[in-house]
Amino acid sequence: MKHWLLALATVLIVSGCSSRKAPAPLSILNSQPEHIPSAFDVETYEVVAGDTLFAVAWYSGNDYRDLAKWNNIYPPYTLSIGQKLQLRPPEAQTVAKNPSGRTSEKSHKTPVASSKKQAYGGNQEVVNKRTSVPNDAATTTPKIGEFPARVAKWTWPAQGKVIERFKAKGDVNKGIDIQASKGSPIVAAAAGRVVYTGSALRGYGNLIIIKHTDTFLSAYAHNDRILVNEREWVAAGQQIATMGNSGTNLVKLHFEVRYRGKSLDPMRYLPSQQ
Repeated sequence: MKHWLLALATVLIVSGCSSRKAPAPLSILNSQPEHIPSAFDVETYEVVAGDTLFAVAWYSGNDYRDLAKWNNIYPPYTLSIGQKLQLRPPEAQTVAKNPSGRTSEKSHKTPVASSKKQAYGGNQEVVNKRTSVPNDAATTTPKIGEFPARVAKWTWPAQGKVIERFKAKGDVNKGIDIQASKGSPIVAAAAGRVVYTGSALRGYGNLIIIKHTDTFLSAYAHNDRILVNEREWVAAGQQIATMGNSGTNLVKLHFEVRYRGKSLDPMRYLPSQQ
């Protein structure tokens, strides 16, 4: 009888251990996504009606000033329907030439948008046209003022209650919403450079966008006060704003993570709140 009870207890202990959920490995928090389709996983993008330079920058994971430089576009940043924009720096581009050795390019006659007041307010219908993303390069130690190959550390952008989670289908939510009291601190979720501050992206209120690597961006919406400037480098956990309700009827932070323009679930990268 004792032997039978001992055997039963052993089975129960083993079963209990096997049913426990193992903690998520830390590498998942800091790893780049793999094989995520994006409309902007290309070297060039053709402008369509409704696009602005700022919108293309937001969806392609770039700083709008970089796009302007690579494409010889000057303020007020006018675009034209059919215009082809280079989405990668010149040294990373593969220039396709015709048999005559000249680069083919469409003529641009129809202007689209030119004001920074329309920043990031462009067309969203082209986000899922492409299906391949190349593997990321190995992690390297960046020089001062350069972007690393990978995000070294993610931290929560605000303390509070998560009231809305990421939803890719149905009632879509491109990030998570964190609720707290007005004026609560908002911090950078990872180290990087501020590439946008303003209120021109419809539905985002006072917005901050931070670039972390050549492919990763994070966005912080509905702020009350913005405490950083464009082109400023920030550390993970550094305060960048205070929580507010700009562009919405509820005090909250709407937080997004994007990889080459593709919205990702921020919960995959933020550390556990246990």
